[in-house]
Amino acid sequence: MLKPRRRSSALAAGLATVAMIMGASAGPAQATVKTTYVALGDSYAAGQGAGDYLDLCYRSENSYAGLADAEKDVKLITNAACSGKTTAEVVSTELGRLNPSTELVTITAGGNDLDVGTIMVLCGASLGSPACLQAIASAQTLISSGELTSRVASMILAVKAAAPNAKIVVTGYPHLFAPAPGFPDQANLFVDGLNGSIFAAAMGTGAQYVDVSAAFTGHGIGSLDPWVNYTPLGTPTPDDFHPNAAGYRAYYSALLGAGVF
Repeated sequence: MLKPRRRSSALAAGLATVAMIMGASAGPAQATVKTTYVALGDSYAAGQGAGDYLDLCYRSENSYAGLADAEKDVKLITNAACSGKTTAEVVSTELGRLNPSTELVTITAGGNDLDVGTIMVLCGASLGSPACLQAIASAQTLISSGELTSRVASMILAVKAAAPNAKIVVTGYPHLFAPAPGFPDQANLFVDGLNGSIFAAAMGTGAQYVDVSAAFTGHGIGSLDPWVNYTPLGTPTPDDFHPNAAGYRAYYSALLGAGVF
């Protein structure tokens, strides 16, 4: 038979154990802490081409930012991206929701500085036309001179200043066409130059660069399963030369594979 002191000690230990078990089982589950995330950029960041648009900026929940918000441990504070924005316009119009608590920022921008959309339309209609050649020459000058790299770097630094604790990720653009002689191959080489400028800016500012060209391999315009919108006949649509919903899933997969989300 236990002596009184030993019996009291055993009872206290037992009650403590029961309390610990009950506390562990009855306590509320810990909520997952999500990374605060802001998306910036042009139509490719907004989600143009994927449909179900939310506003005149062609923002779509099918964008890579929307997919991340739905599927990963991130909290999308806002997708501030808007169709047609240049790097300077990203800085002047899209940084309002950034602050020291922002943990992740993604950016797709730079194509509108080169007026890529106009080049695709002009040169797709007539590769050798004076308007096409002039547009290409102007864009190539911005690439070869380093001016585009400088513009993208300035944008990244402005984002860093507004969100000093965030991881900054910039993406490239996909090849728009399946490989083919003539305009498709020249357009893809042009995109390589654009991506090279963005990569150089990222390396110079300490941002992470994510290439998406490999993710779109076999799915350009002219392939059996294109992930880029294009209207071959009739009036072009605003969604032409933008990824479709499958293309934005490829963007998301590339970012996921790079450890962004």
